[in-house]
Amino acid sequence: MTGLLEIKQYLKIFYSKYDIYLLPFMKFLLAFSVFLAINGQIGFMERVASPAVSLLLALLCSFLPGNLIAVFGGILICAHAYALSLETFAVAAGILFIVYAVYFRVAPEHGYVLVLTPVAFFLQIPHVMPLVLGLVGGPICAVPLACGTVCYYLMYYLKNNEKMLSSSEAEKMSVKLMYLVENVLNNKNMLLTILVFAVTLMIVYVIRRMSLDYSWYVAICAGAVINVVLFLIGGLVMKASVSIGFVVLGTLVGLLIALIVEFFVLSVDYTRTEYTQFEDDEYYYYVKAVPKMSIAIADKKVKKINSRKRTTRKRR
Repeated sequence: MTGLLEIKQYLKIFYSKYDIYLLPFMKFLLAFSVFLAINGQIGFMERVASPAVSLLLALLCSFLPGNLIAVFGGILICAHAYALSLETFAVAAGILFIVYAVYFRVAPEHGYVLVLTPVAFFLQIPHVMPLVLGLVGGPICAVPLACGTVCYYLMYYLKNNEKMLSSSEAEKMSVKLMYLVENVLNNKNMLLTILVFAVTLMIVYVIRRMSLDYSWYVAICAGAVINVVLFLIGGLVMKASVSIGFVVLGTLVGLLIALIVEFFVLSVDYTRTEYTQFEDDEYYYYVKAVPKMSIAIADKKVKKINSRKRTTRKRR
């Protein structure tokens, strides 16, 4: 544990010294990963799907507000949808417009949640999002989480229906719009995922704010169990196709990542909990104080001794 605390302290010191460089670099990595993921999944327009385009857009996003990563990602999705057909572009643009309108109206300060959610789906670890956001975020994070889920399922549907959507037969053109809307917005798996993630996030958030000991650990475990149970029950009620093995394995991975996040964000020592009481003219206050785990890092200074000079002095 001491070694892990030293690593944590070193990381905090390093970040505090070089945050002016680390923040743009992390924004670049995030933007580059998002753009590569989009182009890798639905790279229908070859000119836009080039890695050079992703690199240039990521470099631009590293010096701009984080929300522009989501904006450029939406533009890429629309460009690839246009490469399939005009109807596909119209539906994709309409869905993204509604999603972004809700996001920018309700939670514009959580743009990283919106862009990280599709990436988590692509990495097959989407269940980590509600657990971690319940720990470090709040109920408002459910909105960008839902918006990111819609964006992922939109790309998933475009990828798996490329041939049908790119068909130019006249009799199919009138059917595409209804088919797209029905399969994207009325997708049972998508609706179930949004609902379960929102409930899991809220449960983790409520429990971790309680005054009980080890509340963060209890919140993570309770959220993991609730996530699995709700997917099982929701799959039966909504008659959605839910992979039990994927849900359980993904939740376990999410639980592990959430524990790592808890260590670096909180990491308190409940054995040294203190209780105090004070009052003013109107209220009595009962306070529970739990100290954070910390370790002092010794400032090591190496003094170099020139052996040649010492030898010369002795001879004299």
